[in-house]
Amino acid sequence: MVDLEKAPPARSPEGEPVPRADGEGCLVVAVRLPVRIVALVLVLPVRMAWDALVVAGRFLRDTVLRPVGRALAWLGRALFVWPLVGLWRYVVVPVAKGVGWLGNVLLVVPAVWVYRWVLTPVGRALAWCCAGVGAVLTALGRGLYAGLAWLGKVLLVVPAVWVYRWVLTPVGRALAWCCAGVGAVLTALGRGLYAGLAWLARYLVVVPAGWLYAWVLTPIGHLLAWCGRGLARCGRGVLWCLGKAVTGIGAVLYWTVRILLVLPALAVWRWVLAPVGRALAVVGRELLDALGHAWRIAGHLSRAVGRALAALFRWTVAEPARWVYRSVLTPVGHAVRDTVLRPLAEAARAAGRAGRQALRSARLSVRQARADLRRTLFGEPERPPSVDRREPSGAKARTLGSSTTALTKD
Repeated sequence: MVDLEKAPPARSPEGEPVPRADGEGCLVVAVRLPVRIVALVLVLPVRMAWDALVVAGRFLRDTVLRPVGRALAWLGRALFVWPLVGLWRYVVVPVAKGVGWLGNVLLVVPAVWVYRWVLTPVGRALAWCCAGVGAVLTALGRGLYAGLAWLGKVLLVVPAVWVYRWVLTPVGRALAWCCAGVGAVLTALGRGLYAGLAWLARYLVVVPAGWLYAWVLTPIGHLLAWCGRGLARCGRGVLWCLGKAVTGIGAVLYWTVRILLVLPALAVWRWVLAPVGRALAVVGRELLDALGHAWRIAGHLSRAVGRALAALFRWTVAEPARWVYRSVLTPVGHAVRDTVLRPLAEAARAAGRAGRQALRSARLSVRQARADLRRTLFGEPERPPSVDRREPSGAKARTLGSSTTALTKD
């Protein structure tokens, strides 16, 4: 059931009316229909021309470009691919196989033969000789090493051990006892010298330095610290004055720039540029929507016009042509086929059969004449003697007294 009363506006939970999301007014709604009508009038010829170009392009693609492309592809294969394939298959591959076979025969087989029957025996003989020479040299080296080791032990190790045990060890122990006594004396002298130098350093350096630090440097440091604190307080005061001055100047510049530049720019943006931008956005959106609707409507109209033209072509050209083909040309063609073409084809086939039979007879006659001429000139050819191959003879006629089975055969 249709509700004839106007629906109340939507309200928020607090009771306030909810504004529309699109923000369209009555002026936009009033201007939208004329704009779309004008856009449709302007876009319709363009869309029909575009659809006509699309149909022409598809027809051209299906009837001209695709066959030409296929012909060019076949021509390219015939001119480039097939010759290259034939060259590769029947020239390059056989030549490569021949070169490979020739290289195998001239290089690989001789190299393998030389390696197997020359280099391998020579290498094994050299290895055997080197092994024998190595064994001999190893035995000689072991004997020489044993002799040199015995000589070194007798001439070097035993005398060295005797010298170390009976000469160097007593001398080393005597030197160690002397060094220990000298070290004790030097240690006592060092301790006394260290004690004297420490006492002198204490009363000549440390005590005067402590007195100088306590009664001279400390008062001077306190005075310098007091002067530094005074200078720091003066610096902080100067910096506070400079900060206040800079702050005042910055506030004046801030308010000057805000009043002279920011507030006018904000007013221009808020009251001029933003409304103009919204209006331009609405106009652009409406133009785009109008163009989209016009393009779609023009597409439907163009499709309708195309279907009407197709129906007109079908009913004015295609259907009469089909009727003429089906009702006139087909019966006439069948009549011509049955009355003219089929008898001509039968007559042609009969003539062909007669011609083939005449040619066969002539060929047999020529063959017989050639055989008679050869027999006349060279005589009857000798026939090979018959040989008994112990083959069974032809089957005899069955009689009442004969047997046909293997068990009852005579």
